[in-house]
Amino acid sequence: MWHSALRIRAVPLRRLFFALVGLVTCGVFGLAWRVDRFGQRERAVPADAVVVLGARVLPGGGPSGALYARVEKAVELYRGGIAPRLVFSGGVGDNPPSEAQVMRSLAVQLGVPAEACVLEEQSHSTEQNTRYSAELLRSLGARRVVVVSDPYHLLRARQYFRLQGFEVATSPALLTERNLDAVERFYWTVRESFALLLHPRVLLARPPAPLASAAGQASDTATRGS
Repeated sequence: MWHSALRIRAVPLRRLFFALVGLVTCGVFGLAWRVDRFGQRERAVPADAVVVLGARVLPGGGPSGALYARVEKAVELYRGGIAPRLVFSGGVGDNPPSEAQVMRSLAVQLGVPAEACVLEEQSHSTEQNTRYSAELLRSLGARRVVVVSDPYHLLRARQYFRLQGFEVATSPALLTERNLDAVERFYWTVRESFALLLHPRVLLARPPAPLASAAGQASDTATRGS
């Protein structure tokens, strides 16, 4: 009788386990589809700055394919008049110099004036990219930014910038190996989905209130107070 009770109890536990596995799997792949679709779409609008997130620097100091594609995209936006300055974000990784320095050098070679480039050289993660870039952007009086990165990376990057209080548009660097190779694209997209699910505060970040609305609310409050 004791063994029978254990068997009866084991059946619901197995069902619960498989139900949870199914729920997590659906959540990951559902979010992965969202991450992929979001990243493939161009959303650039006129802004105060274009922020380019760093990628690997090769031995010898040359840009990796991802780094080159991101800078090339940012230069295209600059030439199109999307923003008056480019903020390059990325510290020193496995190979010097910093990702930001390599990006600026490449942008200048592609015709962007050096004075239009701003460097953030402390960061080593997406969260640090946004936190340290936010300090620079505030000092420049920027409120709206366009973020450039690989497509799989853009949804999480946007959410981090929202947490910093910025209006954020995104622009994908589509010509990278991680986007053009199907296996790479699948792997990095699923990886991003796990990163978002593990940080619900980031996943659920909402856009800041528009400046006009905020000003209107302040005016209403002042009127009621008088």
